[in-house]
Order: sequence, then structure tokens, then C-alpha cells
Amino acid sequence: MRPAITYDGQRGYGQVVARNATNVAIDVAREQGVAVLALRNSYHVGRIGTYGEQCAARGMVSIHFVNATGHQPRVAPFGGRDARLPTNPFCVAIPASDRHPSVVLDMAASRIAQGKVRVARNSGLQVPEGCLLDSHGEPTTEPSVMFDSPPGALLPFGEHKGFALGLVCELLGGALAGGLTIQPGNERGKGVVNHMLMIVFDPTRLNDMTHTRREMDALIDYVLASPPISPDQPVVTPGTPERANKADRLLNGVDLDTGTWDRLVAAAKKIGVSPSD
Repeated sequence: MRPAITYDGQRGYGQVVARNATNVAIDVAREQGVAVLALRNSYHVGRIGTYGEQCAARGMVSIHFVNATGHQPRVAPFGGRDARLPTNPFCVAIPASDRHPSVVLDMAASRIAQGKVRVARNSGLQVPEGCLLDSHGEPTTEPSVMFDSPPGALLPFGEHKGFALGLVCELLGGALAGGLTIQPGNERGKGVVNHMLMIVFDPTRLNDMTHTRREMDALIDYVLASPPISPDQPVVTPGTPERANKADRLLNGVDLDTGTWDRLVAAAKKIGVSPSD
């Protein structure tokens, strides 16, 4: 098996396509030491951290660059007044050490995710300052601007740094993976089509994992021991809040605001499903 693979999703169901592609990359990395997989032409693959966790669970380190086409851009470039890029997730996953769970960095290149804007709109809340521009390119905290016509724009996190990361994801996850980019010469209005460049490698090929795990544990212990600014919010590693949220929601369910629930009910009624079913 070659270490460089292309995987065409053929507009299949994204979460199945991406899971299968990730399994291919893991198998190749197990055999070759490293795999570089270009996934293209897949419908929405969902949360990218899922595939990082998939790799980490099998002892692999993974790096994921993702872009999205088929819809209007949502994120303004640093210094710009309108949207020119998607939210473009970036993910790195590192397997668990002897005493600590896997580290999973999974983030959008925007200050906040589009989904959080939708939740704020549905809940009648404002978003924090520095997250949105309205359709005139002016700062706002009103989430509904993202759903107006014409829409506003999300701002990149970290100003020029988030913009640069989003652009790199667009170039690597889109153009270099053999997929499309958000540039206006490509078709829009057909839903969310994801492309992803995935680098997966076997860390045991690099050095003695006894040393690696010892260093990982020592570093994480050191970082977590930092005195917290707020006593009820200790320092945590990337991936820890997500694991805690998952455990809580599996136990207690998922809270939905009234706006989201009303939209789900309306969608159900369109296909003949009653909320009481």
C-alpha cells in the first residue's frame, strides 16, 4: 500500500465516508509508518475531532486540514469587511499517555463556530463582541446578521493568525487534496461538501515510546498544576471539556432552546412526523 492515498467520497454521507477514509489511513500508517490521505467530494463530515479520536484510539497521531464548499463563505479575512472563507476546521490528535487521556485539538478558524451563532439566534441571545460583522462590515453582537440576506460575516480567531490558519486549511484541505475551494468560480448552493487532507503516522516508528509517554505525562502534569484564575475552572487539556460534555449528555440528555425545538418540530411536520411520536 502506498503512503499517499486519494479517496473520493462521491458525494456520499459524510460521516460514513470520513470514518471509512480514516480507517484506510490508519491501516496504511500501520504498515508504512505514515499515511497522507486526500479525502475529497464528501458531504458534511461533521465534527473533525471524531476522526482524530478514531486515530488516537488506535495509537496514531493525526493532523487534519479541512475546507468546505457548496455554500456561501462565512468568515471574513483579517482586515476585510465581508466573508471570503469557510470556518475551516483544524485538528491534531495525540494518543493517550500512561496517565492522561488523548489530547485532541479540534477548532474552527473563526472566533466562534457557525453553530454557536445559530444557538444564540435561536435562544434570543447576543454573541460576544469581536465575533461578527453585519452585512455592511460593521461590528455587531446580533447573531441574526448571519442569517440575513445578504448575510454578515464571522471574524477569524486571533486576528491575522486565525485568518492564516483558515487560508492554509482552504489550500491544503481543498486545492492540494484535489477538491474545490470557496472561490466564486465553483458552484455554491448545493449544501456542504467537505474536503480534507489527513496526515496519520505511527509514533512508535520515531522513538522509544517509554520515553515519549514519560515526557508527555510530566509535561501535562506540569501544565495542569498551574493555579487556576477561577477556582471552579481548573486548567484542562484539549479534548477534556468535550469528553465531559459527552458523558453529561449521555447521562442527562441534551438541552434544546425553544427556537431550535420549534425548528425541529416544523421540519418533522413536513415529513409527517408528530412531536408526540
